[in-house]
Amino acid sequence: MNRALLFTLLSFILFIFSHAAYAQEVQITHGPYIQALGENEATIVWTTDSNAVSWIEVAPAGDDSFYASERPRYYQTANGNRVVGTLHKIKIQGLKKGTEYRYRIFSKAVLSYEGHRVLYGNVASSNVYSKKPLRFSTLDKDKKSVSFLMLNDIHSRVEDLKNLAGNVTYGKTDLVFFNGDMVSSMNDETQFFSGFMDDAVSMFAGEVPVYYCRGNHETRGKFSVNFPEYYPTNTGKLYYSFRQGPVYFIVLDGGEDKPDSDIEYSGLAQFDAYRSQQQQWLKELIETDDFKTAKYKMVLIHIPPAGSTWHGPTDIRNKFLPVLNGQGITAMLCGHLHRYEYLKPEQGLYDFPIIINEHNTALEVVADENSLSISRKNTGGETLEKLTF
Repeated sequence: MNRALLFTLLSFILFIFSHAAYAQEVQITHGPYIQALGENEATIVWTTDSNAVSWIEVAPAGDDSFYASERPRYYQTANGNRVVGTLHKIKIQGLKKGTEYRYRIFSKAVLSYEGHRVLYGNVASSNVYSKKPLRFSTLDKDKKSVSFLMLNDIHSRVEDLKNLAGNVTYGKTDLVFFNGDMVSSMNDETQFFSGFMDDAVSMFAGEVPVYYCRGNHETRGKFSVNFPEYYPTNTGKLYYSFRQGPVYFIVLDGGEDKPDSDIEYSGLAQFDAYRSQQQQWLKELIETDDFKTAKYKMVLIHIPPAGSTWHGPTDIRNKFLPVLNGQGITAMLCGHLHRYEYLKPEQGLYDFPIIINEHNTALEVVADENSLSISRKNTGGETLEKLTF
């Protein structure tokens, strides 16, 4: 083969391979959904099917086109570098409290990355051409009222999730709590997305923030260490707090329900020390002004700290309740038992009611300056009970 023909053949092969590479597409596979919403910031999370760099464009609320002007961009970075990967978490900062924003997400495929030489592919994005852009509103501790939904122990029963959360809408519902055991174990990314999160996104989670309260079943499985990366919080932990309107929320992580040494955990559990860390954090939290000045104080934890002699509930009872007693807690909301119970304050143990929600009901809560009401509803939307504080 002469050199001219060989050069032509090699050029053709390189042409084919390069165009094949450029033809590779990146797709948004899950999300976006809102996490770690605060008064001045929000984090948007989504995933792609291949490596990409991502960004968000943000616009103020309004009826003008999203493309009426250049919109500010926010990137996912780590120590000055833009992050390449399939999990995309972008924090939007510098926002105004109690303000509505519109947003659009972008992911650009990264086909190869050697040194500073990067070969990019196509861009995937949310659609603002034929659909309205997604939106969110930042938190506001001065807001006069707040409404939220709590559900738990879904264990991948997506039809129950759809029925219980079917009325969640932007502008009506401020936020949603998933109070543990949304799946039966955390084995991989696909499991929790198909088990509940994909449906949450399709219904509301792109505009109404979801706050996760881990259950004991989310501590199980090889992906249990990784899944918190998909649910960032303002503390970087699975326990955190925030305020919206007249309500201060404390989210605690009860961990597992049996001793760390139990054979079921295969030597991987260290929850006693973890709960002690939370105890210290809780002692510091109750001294803050936002906590002290809130009219209502709601505590969420998956495992109830009463009605059981198992190790987990006992450790929770011994470490958390002494800190919370005397602090004006309005109520504690739990799950775990797959049955409903209303536990009245018990002298010497806890001075606030503990409400244990069933696995197939949801708690709809509305609070304003006059009262806080909790309506327990079944999958048919029927109100089974209403409590007022």
